[in-house]
Amino acid sequence: MKAYLRTFGCRANQYDTEAVRAMVLAAGGECVDDARDADVIVMNSCAVTAEAEADLRQALRRSASESTADGRAPTPAIVMGCASARDDGRLRAIPGVQALVSGADMEAVAEALGLDRTAALTPMGTQSGSRALLRVQDGCDEHCTFCATTLARGANRSRAAESLVSEALRLAESHPEIVLTGVHIGTYGIDLGTSLGALVTLLVDRVPDVRFRLTSIEATEVDAELAEHFRDGGRRVAPHLHAPLQSGADAVLRRMGRHWYTAATYRTAIEQLVADRSVFALSGDVITGFPGETADDHAQTVALVRDLPFTALHVFPYSARPGTAAERLGGAVPGPLARERASELRTLVAGKTAAYAAQRAGGHADVVVIGPGPSRHGLTEDYLSVTLSEPMPPRGARFDARLVADASGLRAITR
Repeated sequence: MKAYLRTFGCRANQYDTEAVRAMVLAAGGECVDDARDADVIVMNSCAVTAEAEADLRQALRRSASESTADGRAPTPAIVMGCASARDDGRLRAIPGVQALVSGADMEAVAEALGLDRTAALTPMGTQSGSRALLRVQDGCDEHCTFCATTLARGANRSRAAESLVSEALRLAESHPEIVLTGVHIGTYGIDLGTSLGALVTLLVDRVPDVRFRLTSIEATEVDAELAEHFRDGGRRVAPHLHAPLQSGADAVLRRMGRHWYTAATYRTAIEQLVADRSVFALSGDVITGFPGETADDHAQTVALVRDLPFTALHVFPYSARPGTAAERLGGAVPGPLARERASELRTLVAGKTAAYAAQRAGGHADVVVIGPGPSRHGLTEDYLSVTLSEPMPPRGARFDARLVADASGLRAITR
């Protein structure tokens, strides 16, 4: 079997694709880089925006047309992930699509690939990226009015801590950094009587040397134990928090269904965590043009983003998702205005990003080498992309560096 794998969306989806890769390889198959060389295509889908779903459908149609142009029947395609769980018939109708698998049902993926369902138990070892991914939980118990993910992935389900330690030990043999991911990782352990902070402590204690990084976590879900790990200097837990904001206006947050924080509690949580830290990456998500968002609401968001030490920000104009509660809200914001507001925030944060990188020049960093071949580069503990000096260290290397400014931005010099 020759399989072509493609991922749309988040780190959790990327992890699930790596699990499929492990199944294929364990069964004696091969993962190819070109869909035209494949016997089967597996696409892991995203439903966060309408654009993500449109990109998926376009990729499936392109694959089908390339097959038929060569005089062959469309290559069989399996679609997994969030979009497949919510298909309205358009995916099923695309030539070549032979199976839709909701979310990350690995047993169903194995069956669709013609493998025994027990193949879903294939242990994860080396992954395709320089940095490994470790999904600690799936699903979400919240019901944000704009989000289709909960509808597609179901309720929070935490993985057993010992299973995660065993997998992390295997991954650490080949990867210098392990990224903890999931759909709502801040709720890890609620169903097991533990917490994300306790899990990180366990991983740090039991899995030596490797650097851990967290993906998206709510600012107000960072407990004292986890906050302490962020202060360890970055060798074991990267000083990097991606904390979804979505809006800096309480009225909009209420309409979004994000009841567990306000702009003030978000601000306080960030300020307590980042206070007096010269090396810390803070990123987040913001949605502009959410139904009912006024000019004053947007101004409040701009003010909060300006005040907090963001080093990056993902800004998205609101995208209506079928079946979500936000579809029923009034006060639609015109698309051009939502995009204009998004542009203003991106420009603001671009300046903050550049200023943070500039102040890191002359400092030291813990660098992991990522990327293929001559295009490889370094990633610091605080998520800065840096160029590498010759001779370039190999992909997957980790080293202590001094950061110097040059025409390309920051360069890592081996200490």
